[in-house]
Amino acid sequence: MKSNQSLNDAPIAELRHASKQFGAVLAADDLNLSIKRGEFLSFLGPSGCGKTTALRMLAGFEAPTSGQVLLDGQVVNDLPAYRRPVNMVFQHYALFPHLTVAENIGYGLRQQRPRLSLAQIAKAVDKALDTVRLPGYGPRRIWEMSGGQQQRVALARAIINQPKLLLLDEPMAALDKKLRRDMQIELQTLQRSLGITFVLVTHDQEEALSMSDRICIMRGGRIVQVGSPRDLYDRPMNRYVADFVGKSNFFAGTVDAGGASLTATGHRISGHTTQSLTAGQAAFASLRPEQISLTRHPGAGVSLPVQVQTRIFLGEHTEYLVKHADLGAFLVLVSRQAEASEGGFEPGDSAHANWQDGAALLLADD
Repeated sequence: MKSNQSLNDAPIAELRHASKQFGAVLAADDLNLSIKRGEFLSFLGPSGCGKTTALRMLAGFEAPTSGQVLLDGQVVNDLPAYRRPVNMVFQHYALFPHLTVAENIGYGLRQQRPRLSLAQIAKAVDKALDTVRLPGYGPRRIWEMSGGQQQRVALARAIINQPKLLLLDEPMAALDKKLRRDMQIELQTLQRSLGITFVLVTHDQEEALSMSDRICIMRGGRIVQVGSPRDLYDRPMNRYVADFVGKSNFFAGTVDAGGASLTATGHRISGHTTQSLTAGQAAFASLRPEQISLTRHPGAGVSLPVQVQTRIFLGEHTEYLVKHADLGAFLVLVSRQAEASEGGFEPGDSAHANWQDGAALLLADD
């Protein structure tokens, strides 16, 4: 018999060499992923990368063409969605407009066999409403609720059955930016309080970075890299990940002897790498905008004369697009405090872009 510790360490769900083909289109290609019990994992990638297909295979709405889907160690390829301990929140919530809030939330419980009593269902609905901070909203109609409230109703309907796995298919795509941020915080709080494993599909990198314990980056139906937000941001395995997770500047060049620097249009840029690079290989030096400072006079380390092209005020930071005669245009993110010490810059101003020697991340051309 397995110990409780070993059961807790076992993944709640797995994709093992799972592929899904729709006619001539290979939507998911040999996916291998273990989802940890109680974690918040996000599938992140552009439209058409296979993330929703992966989610639908976990949910049971799609069966893999080849490979396996496992829940709690059991292969569930042929198990229909309604028999899996999984619930899903859809992008447009899929609420029933002719039912009240309470009737929507209790819908799943009313389908259970043996049947629960009306009092049991009402008690569970009230508890779910309290969990999503909508106490007393049970009698309301769906069309009387705001977008954020409708999302909470969809979440309450999903969690009332106490699923082992809660799948979220871009549930905040229709919300405005402020409400989306509020709901991101609520989702994190809810996930931690319930202890349910959440799997989110999103194309919003900021959303994935701010909410997830781990992120699965996808491209062309395949998994590119899986890691914590910090790992993916600081140690991306290739340019695609570096470009998709946060903003980055890329300077194209060829790797110098020793592999610790590259030469880009006559400028040597030193750094570190997560890959094996060879001399003469085409590569990129990646620098995050916040790694670069902007000053009126030459700074320490690497200091390049640039001209300010555009200035975008972002509140706590100001984003500048600057241009160097050889390296071209790139972004610089300046904190409000740093900008105050320099007096700020306007388009057309001359300045110096500075970064620490060795700060760049060297990545192969993929």
